[in-house]
Amino acid sequence: MSQFDYLSSAKRTVSLERDALTDLLTKINGDFVKACELILSCQGRVIVVGIGKSGHIAKKIAATLASTGTPAFFVHPSEASHGDLGMITKDDITLMISNSGASAEIVTLLPMLKRLDITLISMTGKPNSPVAEAAHVNLDISVQSEACPLNLAPTSSTTVTLALGDALAVALLEARGFTAEDFAFSHPGGALGKKLLLRVQDVMHGDTEIPKVTASTPLKEALSEMTTKGFGMTIVVSQSQQLMGIFTDGDLRRAIEAGLNINSLETGEVMTKNPKTINQNMLAAEALGIMQTRKITALVVKNNEQEVIGVLHMHDLLRAGII
Repeated sequence: MSQFDYLSSAKRTVSLERDALTDLLTKINGDFVKACELILSCQGRVIVVGIGKSGHIAKKIAATLASTGTPAFFVHPSEASHGDLGMITKDDITLMISNSGASAEIVTLLPMLKRLDITLISMTGKPNSPVAEAAHVNLDISVQSEACPLNLAPTSSTTVTLALGDALAVALLEARGFTAEDFAFSHPGGALGKKLLLRVQDVMHGDTEIPKVTASTPLKEALSEMTTKGFGMTIVVSQSQQLMGIFTDGDLRRAIEAGLNINSLETGEVMTKNPKTINQNMLAAEALGIMQTRKITALVVKNNEQEVIGVLHMHDLLRAGII
């Protein structure tokens, strides 16, 4: 039995879907602009509706809209006919997705949406279909053919619909002036959210966890403080608790290499003066950048009154998922 040419099949599918996307570019016109303006002026949410493969795409579009500044959620048309229609208010706008524009479950909802006077945007492959004709604006998602050799399974059409949904979400994002920080607020559990939301004060060590000695503290005692607190460093303060410097593993190594007697030294004699400090409100990601640039593993944290209130270690950033 001869082996099937999987590579040719895959390349044909991708080529057909690529051609469908290229064709889509010619269909993005004034109707797209009108759809964006309708959504921007909406005082409620965008209710995205679809069934079958279009339903799966609709869920993704709703999720993308919601995460990029346009409140949206998916409603299954069958469930809408059995009570979920109550989730839709007069302030909302409906985005209906149907390649045929004639799916019975969706067409059933049209009279009720008309009675509620809810603005309807449609994405269909047939501009003369019931859904397209009922819509205030229709976005054309028609394709020459599906990538499926039987021209039956939704392939090119779903790819085009997904791309148009992304184009809609991104256009709205840019029109709203949506920022990376806005994005992070809707993704607090993700890596980007942590990088843009977590501040130094959220992950630093403070109070009794701060390794601290005075300049006159014998170096052996400073080493004990470093070991106890586990940061590989200790801050050095004056009698009035003003920051004078820090003593680190590196300072200890340099003292030994210089042949100094560490048993007779005071911490102030070998500390690093004028250490780099950061503010408690600095983004944790920014603090990481400072550590990487200076090739250090810990930073002293001050408040707005320039008082030492904590220590931030590289391990803290690792645990918080910043690295």
